[in-house]
Amino acid sequence: MKKALVHDWYYVNGGAEKVIHSINNIWDDFDHFALIDFLTKEDREFILKNKDVTTSFVQNLPTAKRNHRKFLQFFPYAIEQFDLKDYDVIISSSASIAKGVLTNQSQLHICYCHSPMRYAWDFYHQYLEEANLKKGFKGIYAKYVLHKIRVWDIINSNRVDHFIANSKYIANRIKKVYNRDSTVIYPPVDINKFSLKKDKDDFYFTASRMVSYKKIDLIVRSFNEMPNKKLIVAGDGPDFVKIKKIAKSNIELKGFVSEEELTNLMQNAKAFVFAAEEDFGIIPVEAQACGTPVIGLNRGGLKETVVEMRTGVFFDNQEVKDIVQAVEKFEQNDFDSNLIRSHASKFSKERFEKEMKEFVEEKYVNFKRLH
Repeated sequence: MKKALVHDWYYVNGGAEKVIHSINNIWDDFDHFALIDFLTKEDREFILKNKDVTTSFVQNLPTAKRNHRKFLQFFPYAIEQFDLKDYDVIISSSASIAKGVLTNQSQLHICYCHSPMRYAWDFYHQYLEEANLKKGFKGIYAKYVLHKIRVWDIINSNRVDHFIANSKYIANRIKKVYNRDSTVIYPPVDINKFSLKKDKDDFYFTASRMVSYKKIDLIVRSFNEMPNKKLIVAGDGPDFVKIKKIAKSNIELKGFVSEEELTNLMQNAKAFVFAAEEDFGIIPVEAQACGTPVIGLNRGGLKETVVEMRTGVFFDNQEVKDIVQAVEKFEQNDFDSNLIRSHASKFSKERFEKEMKEFVEEKYVNFKRLH
């Protein structure tokens, strides 16, 4: 198989990039494509094993490194300019536009879908509100662009031969938006990087990039109402200053922390608190790999990675009172660190790589038999 791997963009080392890292562990002979590539040397070595990436013209647009998303109106055209005609298999890793590459009937296109593009579908109204684009000329233009993107997104979903979803939650979203079935293969979590620690310290912990949908402000406001309980928060981002201003003395904001310190905090916390509605959510699984229970929102992919009253406690609404009640419920029960660690191992990197390899190779054999 001559193979191409198409990713939306390379500029951070997040959950989607951990998927790319594992796919490169399975096959080391991909040619790589993405709209932009601004990875650091260290991230490139981990994610791409120092392979080069063919990028689009968006790479060279002014300010693309700082804010590529403002060129959204060019994305469909840009992704369609990649010439992939010489490849037998194309794997796209898509939460936005990667699955829109052009292929022909003699090529197998498998999409690992992190989500249909959120800002065009599920988060459309929230995106416009947070970007202050509900009204005015800029608002009219943004709505027009997103309407065109949705039309294009439906069309390009037919370019995919097989969808893989990163959770049952996303499989349902793929069915709703594209009317396509998908196979669930959970993302890789490097369980072996985290060791079990049974003796916990007397603090709660949360970690995330500080953007609005992660709801770190909600967690902080909740612990403001529980002054006798300590909360440590790791992470940086646009909302950091705003959150720091509202945090009371029982809350410690660490800002950006190293991977070593992040792991240490997860191992020692009595519980990891998570209030976002995530497609899957890798970091709560990492916390469980440390034997640390999760207090989390009973929505999204978290419902598939946390077992109520065995590996954590759920709350139903993104409200202060719900989190306060969940913490109280958590403190009234005991949790088995060994069981929590054992549960997390179901989402291991080795499991992902085995399932992904078997899926692609089976589909390729069947495809060649029919073509």
